[in-house]
Amino acid sequence: MNRGKGAGGGRGGANLPALRGYNEALLLDLLRSAGAPGLGRAELADRTGLTPQAVSKIIARLAAEGLVAEAGRGASTGGKPRTLLRLVPEAGHAVGVHLDRDELTAVRVDLAGGVVEAWRGPLDFGAGPDPVVEAVLAAVVRVRPRGPAAPPLGVGVAAPGPLDWRAGVLGRVTGFPEWAGFPLREVLEGRLGLPVVLDKDTNAGVAAAGGPGGAGSCVYLHVGTGLGAGLRLDGAVYRGTRSAAGEFGHQVLRLDGPPCRCGGRGCLEVLCLEAVARGDLAGAARLLGEGAANLVALLDVDRVLLGGRVVDGDPEVFVAGVRAVLAARALTGEPPSVARAPAGVAQGAAELALAPLFGHAQALAGR
Repeated sequence: MNRGKGAGGGRGGANLPALRGYNEALLLDLLRSAGAPGLGRAELADRTGLTPQAVSKIIARLAAEGLVAEAGRGASTGGKPRTLLRLVPEAGHAVGVHLDRDELTAVRVDLAGGVVEAWRGPLDFGAGPDPVVEAVLAAVVRVRPRGPAAPPLGVGVAAPGPLDWRAGVLGRVTGFPEWAGFPLREVLEGRLGLPVVLDKDTNAGVAAAGGPGGAGSCVYLHVGTGLGAGLRLDGAVYRGTRSAAGEFGHQVLRLDGPPCRCGGRGCLEVLCLEAVARGDLAGAARLLGEGAANLVALLDVDRVLLGGRVVDGDPEVFVAGVRAVLAARALTGEPPSVARAPAGVAQGAAELALAPLFGHAQALAGR
């Protein structure tokens, strides 16, 4: 068995029949990451450590299922031009749902992670579980393909925390005590008849940053009706032992500051959102940068990504403000890069639902 890395880098394959599903997922993930124009069978074998014969057999099965197709010929290196292979994005899809406190967003994404359908509407999260569940069911119907198309591979739901992602149960969401203990994943799976993944909105946000197999370490900072962070450490979404990692907004920046809804005083969340309410976006960006600098000093991440409706309203101000603070407070070397998040929370929720197909259920499950 070869569990190590192939000669070309990446996850290693395993030449055992019992690991057929693992190896299929491994090849699908490599083809997804490669994009156009695709990869040849020899490259797939080199990157996984699988034998060429094993790669050919797996590719034949995936092609028969419609997941992989030929993509023309690659450049010749002296011999017969190689046949390139590609992932077929339209061969499957997943649905992602973002439950914000006052808004619901749903998207349908293809296997390449591209959004092919989207819908957004109002939501009253404080109305309690029953009407919110009905709203999710209606939103899934809105973005699913019409006609006899195959059902989604799964539905990812991103909700405000805290929550227990393993059990699929909401916690005591700040300001919404009626949600504590509600088994949202179980209820939705029963109503939809589909696999459902439930996670915090910020974890979905950082999952969207790199797809199921995104490498490296980064933080996603979400500024909306609240403030939170998603953490990707060494390629895996990090949730913590009690699913409580990422409560970024409740770090105290001012001991005698205004009261926060969490019960503390001078939290970054209340200070930043008060600045937003005053129209002082530059001030809010500087505060966000101070909080980000604390996090960067602690975790030494490669990238800082910004998202949420407040950031989306004026991303240049927030990117510039956070970047300036990080540069000023860099302790060693170059500060991490700062950019607007490349995808939204709902798209990240769909990525979580797609993760098992690409063999990243464990990686995205955190530690």
